[in-house]
Amino acid sequence: MKRREFVTRTAGAMAAGGLLPQIVGAQSGGAPARVPVNTTYVPGPKPVPVVKAGEFVFAAAHLDHNHITGQCSALKEAGATLKWVYDPDPTKVEAFRKRYPEARAARALEEILSDKEVRLLTAAAVTSERGPLGCRVMEAGKDYFTDKAPFTNLEQLAQARKVTARTGRKYMVYYGERLTSEAGMFATELVRDGVIGRVVQVIGLGPHRLSKASRPKWFFQREKYGGILCDIGSHQCEQFLTYASATDGRVTHAAAGNFANPDTPELEDFGEASFVGNNGSTHSFRVDWLTPDGLGTWGDGRTFILGTRGYIELRKYIDVGREKTPDHVYLVDQKGEYHIPVDGKVGAPFFGQFILDCLNRTEKAMTQAHAFKAAELSLKAQAAALRLVPTA
Repeated sequence: MKRREFVTRTAGAMAAGGLLPQIVGAQSGGAPARVPVNTTYVPGPKPVPVVKAGEFVFAAAHLDHNHITGQCSALKEAGATLKWVYDPDPTKVEAFRKRYPEARAARALEEILSDKEVRLLTAAAVTSERGPLGCRVMEAGKDYFTDKAPFTNLEQLAQARKVTARTGRKYMVYYGERLTSEAGMFATELVRDGVIGRVVQVIGLGPHRLSKASRPKWFFQREKYGGILCDIGSHQCEQFLTYASATDGRVTHAAAGNFANPDTPELEDFGEASFVGNNGSTHSFRVDWLTPDGLGTWGDGRTFILGTRGYIELRKYIDVGREKTPDHVYLVDQKGEYHIPVDGKVGAPFFGQFILDCLNRTEKAMTQAHAFKAAELSLKAQAAALRLVPTA
């Protein structure tokens, strides 16, 4: 399954009360169940739309990454109404409107920003342009929802912080590897409910398939994409802050290099970083563009969460050698071992919560501080990274 197809399929909206695990019985010791008929932890219910048609209007612009379809589909499934689309390239607009025919083609971005009915602009611009675009959107009185990575340098982050503080608008980020992962969202609730106790360590693995021929030129230009730790590493930093309940951290190690793509020397196809959180928790992650063609999906993304009373492993997109389906949660607590497949059972409650946050000026889906801190940690790791140079 292609990543953008997975993102769109799993995107949903919010259910009243969220997706709290329900206690329905105990499991005896022994091997993990293949199907959780008697499991203690039951995912769901799936979210439902939180607004009616026309109650929350948004627009899409700068369609430089295919993540824009996941962003738009998730907002629509949560009840939002897509009114406009804009991109300087008419071919991108035409392709977008084939998928979302209700979207009107704007002649310029200003046509969207001047529309008082539009509350939110979502975009997937070239990475280095996302920060300045977001500030322009917020200055126009709209909330902004960008693809990750939200910035390519700390100066852009600092400017966005100033503009959010001055305007009161939101600069939210599509950290899709948790927000559109049903396994990731179910784990969020398990951790918040204290199922594994206090989180001590989070380990993240974020491999990706490069699919080089399909990538635009800017993807391989360091100044425009920011580096691998800044880019896909931002997913990992967001998950660390969430699962470990940390609000800050410091980089203890970072490294990146190009091992398999000498024809694109500015691309980093491997990176790793480690952090210590401000609450004593630790985090290590590895990201890469080295997924082999033999894997049945775009990447074998995994997360390991160690607590004082148990641990969780997430096999997000495939259970290698066992099942092609995504969203497998493995959990061990003080009473037993559990395999909990959650594909199609959790949805993506973030998007409905975010819509309500925009309407009510609350921060229940994700705080602005959290979204910015995840970006800050990834940018600091990128800045500190040791350059790895493979030798013969």
